[in-house]
Amino acid sequence: MADDPRATADASDADDAAAGGTTDGSAADESPPTDDEDRVPEDVRKYERFKKIDGAQYDRVNDFLRDRTYITAREWAIARLCADFRTETGVEMTKIGENLPELVPFMTDTYTPQAVNQARASFEDKVRQAGATFLYGAMCGFFTAEELDEMMYEVTEVAKFLLEVEGVDLAVAEELDAEDRISNVMREVRESSADLRESLDE
Repeated sequence: MADDPRATADASDADDAAAGGTTDGSAADESPPTDDEDRVPEDVRKYERFKKIDGAQYDRVNDFLRDRTYITAREWAIARLCADFRTETGVEMTKIGENLPELVPFMTDTYTPQAVNQARASFEDKVRQAGATFLYGAMCGFFTAEELDEMMYEVTEVAKFLLEVEGVDLAVAEELDAEDRISNVMREVRESSADLRESLDE
C-alpha cells in the first residue's frame, strides 16, 4: 500500500530538522555573514525561476504541494535548482545552498551542501515511489481507459502549473501535443498490460 502523502511530507519535514533545516524552508546556519558570502554569483543574480511567486510564504507553497503531490516545497525548489545548476562534474550543491534565498523567494535561509543533497535524494525517492504506484494502478486493470485518461489530464495540469510557476512558457500547441503523446503512451501501457495479464491467466 502506498504511503499517505501527508505522512510522507511530515517525515520530510522531520528530515529538514535532522539535516540542519527547519520546516519553514530555512536552515539552522547562524554563522555571521562575511564579505565573500555577500558576493552573489552572476548566474545566481540572473536566475529567473520562481519569480511568479515572489513574496510567497513557504507554508502556503508547502500546503499547496502537499495537497497535490508527495513532495514538500523545499524538495520542489531544490530539485529544480539541481536540474538548473548542473555541470559536467555534477550538481553545484554548495552554490545552491549558499544562495538559496536569492534563488527561491520562499526559502528564507541558506542550506549546507549536505542538506541540499538530502532534499535532492528525498525528491528522487518520492518520484520513484509515486511512479511505481501510478504505473501499477495503470497496469493492473483497476482503472478503465476513461478513468485513466481523466487522471492523466488532472495530474498533467498540476505538473504544467508547477512548470509555469517556475517560469516555463508553454504554448497551447505544445501543451496539446504533450497531452496527446502522454495519453497515447498510457493507452499503450494499459493495452499491453491487459494482454500480459491474459497470457498469465491462460
